Amino acid sequence: MIPLRKTRVAVVAAGAATLMALTACAGGGPDAAGAERVYVQAIATDPESLNPQLTNGASVSMLGAPILEPLIGQTGEFERFPMLAESWEFSDDGLEFTMDVRQGVTWHDGEPFTAEDVKFNFDEIMPLNTYGPAMTDKITETEIVDESTVTLHFSEQYGPLLQTLSLMVLLPKHIYEGTDYITNPANMAPIGTGPMVFESYSSGRELVYVKNENYWGGDVPVDRAIYPMMPDPNTRTLALVAGEIDSAEVDASQMHQIAENPNLVHLETGNVPQSVVLEMNAQNEYLSTPEVRAAVYAAIDRQEITDVAIGGLGEPATGFLPPSLEWALSPDVDFERDFPRDIDAINTALDEAGYPVGPDGTRFTLNLKYIVSLADTALAAEQLVSMLGDVSIGVNLESVESAVFTDQVYTQSSFDIALLRTTVSADPSLGVSRWYTCNPDKMAARNPSGICDPEIDAAAAGALSTIDEAERSEHLQAMQVRAKELIFFAPLAWTHAGFPTVSTERWDGLDTFSDTTRSTTLDWMGLEWKG
Repeated sequence: MIPLRKTRVAVVAAGAATLMALTACAGGGPDAAGAERVYVQAIATDPESLNPQLTNGASVSMLGAPILEPLIGQTGEFERFPMLAESWEFSDDGLEFTMDVRQGVTWHDGEPFTAEDVKFNFDEIMPLNTYGPAMTDKITETEIVDESTVTLHFSEQYGPLLQTLSLMVLLPKHIYEGTDYITNPANMAPIGTGPMVFESYSSGRELVYVKNENYWGGDVPVDRAIYPMMPDPNTRTLALVAGEIDSAEVDASQMHQIAENPNLVHLETGNVPQSVVLEMNAQNEYLSTPEVRAAVYAAIDRQEITDVAIGGLGEPATGFLPPSLEWALSPDVDFERDFPRDIDAINTALDEAGYPVGPDGTRFTLNLKYIVSLADTALAAEQLVSMLGDVSIGVNLESVESAVFTDQVYTQSSFDIALLRTTVSADPSLGVSRWYTCNPDKMAARNPSGICDPEIDAAAAGALSTIDEAERSEHLQAMQVRAKELIFFAPLAWTHAGFPTVSTERWDGLDTFSDTTRSTTLDWMGLEWKG
């Protein structure tokens, strides 16, 4: 097992409150013969889908993971392992990728999982996934060699192939073929190969899974998983404290409501790193030069953002990638050295850039946009008012809903600076490069700065063009160096504030992960019921 770094939260005891009754959900009772072993995880809202292959989102991925599985798994520490593909290999030229398909696997409706399912997914489903086209556009043929072997033929090498496959869950051909894939009812009642089977969904109430009695991975120790809807963060926190639920996402701003309890553990690993990031619009007259953008970024106290906005649940960013992606980190980028918070030096740089302090006490004013529902970025926005004020830059706060943020920041470019929480995904080429490469079509969740830099684009393309990790690293390091020089998008802090908080009162194993536990899900096969 991989030991989990853990944070035990201890604060003032919560006052009396009315908790959501989950007696019916909890089931089981004492650990006795015949008692039903039930896992309960609160979720904030109704899921928009349960199929992460066709709908993006952290919640969709988390809820889909127990049901739908990929060919290759990847842990939160970026280590890969076999799943529906038992093994794989590249040809010497990197243009053929052969997989041994796991035998004896059945879909939840009893139909066999076959090489035909694998081919159907590569040919029909994967091109519809956000990360799919960059890979499938390079596949010239999906060949079924025999009933247990599938070979992909590529026109050119695709660097993050294994990482991309870890994000691609497989869908059953016999359920999707000949249908409208996007509107197929199975997207809300999935049929997969995973350890849990979809049972029911009641909008506004709960989502229920049951044990897969025929799971290829062995006997599943969970009889039932229930996901009650708890939109109020206080309710989720109090339910955790009361032992009524086993897991929930608790806002960093709500951590103070968790009573001191040795059974409560806030997870720090198990998912790929998230970050609170600063986005800058280079089309703004004040932010049009890298010198001013560097001064703005340097004026932000990243340690204070970590301590206050995310409640100490993370660490200040010192580069464009988290430390866990050591293979791709550039030694020539160090935010502490490159962007020190030296107020005198920052003021001098802004003076020399042609922005002296005016009669109103400011050099210029920036509009800062953030998503109102993200507590960490909301707190960080308030901090930036003071931090940028230290170098006489005014800040107007603009809190908006998520959909409005997407439209105004990415489509309309109607922002000066913005704060966002995002993830690095399974590979830098998948989750990081998009924030730096040219985005002329103004696609959402991609570089909104207006900057199109040939050096960055070439480096990002280079990292996609080879499966050799050392060569990929060279390209990614070059991208980071150039991103430092232009500085228009950068993380402020790596955070696990959005990771779940779990109670170990009824289950052992919620706070540990094996080396075959996929990112975004728990170690279903490693759980042990205590009752």
